[in-house]
Amino acid sequence: MIDYEDIKGKKIALLLSGGVDSSVVLYEMVSHGAKPDCFYIKIGPEEKEEWDCSSEEDLEMATAVAARYDCKLNVIDCHKEYWSQVTKYTMDKVKAGFTPNPDVMCNRLIKFGAFDEKMGYDYDLIATGHYAQTEWHDGYKWLTTSPDPVKDQTDFLAQIYDWQLHKAIFPIGHFEKNEVREIAEREHLVNAKRRDSQGICFLGNIDYNEYLKRYLGEKTGDVIELETGNVIGQHKGLWFHTIGQRKGLGFGGGPWFVVKKDVELNILYVSHGYDPETAYKQDFKIHDFHFTTYCPEGSTEIQLPDNITFKIRHTPEYLPATLENNVDGTYTIHAAKKVHGVAPGQFCVIYDNQHHRCFGSGEITL
Repeated sequence: MIDYEDIKGKKIALLLSGGVDSSVVLYEMVSHGAKPDCFYIKIGPEEKEEWDCSSEEDLEMATAVAARYDCKLNVIDCHKEYWSQVTKYTMDKVKAGFTPNPDVMCNRLIKFGAFDEKMGYDYDLIATGHYAQTEWHDGYKWLTTSPDPVKDQTDFLAQIYDWQLHKAIFPIGHFEKNEVREIAEREHLVNAKRRDSQGICFLGNIDYNEYLKRYLGEKTGDVIELETGNVIGQHKGLWFHTIGQRKGLGFGGGPWFVVKKDVELNILYVSHGYDPETAYKQDFKIHDFHFTTYCPEGSTEIQLPDNITFKIRHTPEYLPATLENNVDGTYTIHAAKKVHGVAPGQFCVIYDNQHHRCFGSGEITL
């Protein structure tokens, strides 16, 4: 929970998206005597008429909420940065057969990255509507989880740099989603009943597969049953599928599970039956582990504990495991139970064994 006495006199930028979460952030801050400068980050597709995009409505909502609290809303255009950095990251990864997470990199490269380069550098703190918290312990600033396990967004923040965490505050991170909705309705905010956005960060209602198709097109190849070697159909591009996927495959006689991708031969391997053994892994490596914890200059570097909990996708569950530190700088996760759908390119987010402190994340390699 934010101690507003601690941030008194600080220059604060608030990223106002037009959604209910960041709007309640503004209410919370103003009601506690803080007066942030509000910013709407403008991200849009290159050919707007081709996309079903909600950005105009987002901006209208953000403008209305800012005006309600007598705050000016500044529009910051990060269009080029998003499409050159986040889209490039996503397309490079999926073309190589990996499973990227654009939302994770959007926080690092845009909300706390490009924005900081354009305007944020002039502010002491940057406030957002994320469901996450921060805590100071012995001079270190930690990213910590929200009490709402369904909405907690520390996994989406686990690639931000330590200097970005140093400036970040999350004024609704101590609330559960239903509490945020109640505040919005009580205060008659214009977007109190607005549905949460779905899909990729900043892309409104754009479907992820449409996003991939727009930039990568289609590349037809065989779908082969792993156990028998039989060709059971055709796929339109390996990038439309993820390891562990069991919905939307469109083949009869299912359920089918995606278990392997051969990028070189453009083959999608699937397995027939319910939860085949090949869809699970208990031990896997992660590389390029990235610590989010802010360590002041001269402080001892944070070390990962042996006993941890982790996530490989955005779910309410934290999975227990032990962690092995390898000589090559990678780590091996030894999960307590077999995990479904472990895929290279996913971020594995590491927490303490009480799933309270988030250490950061590394990319899964198989």
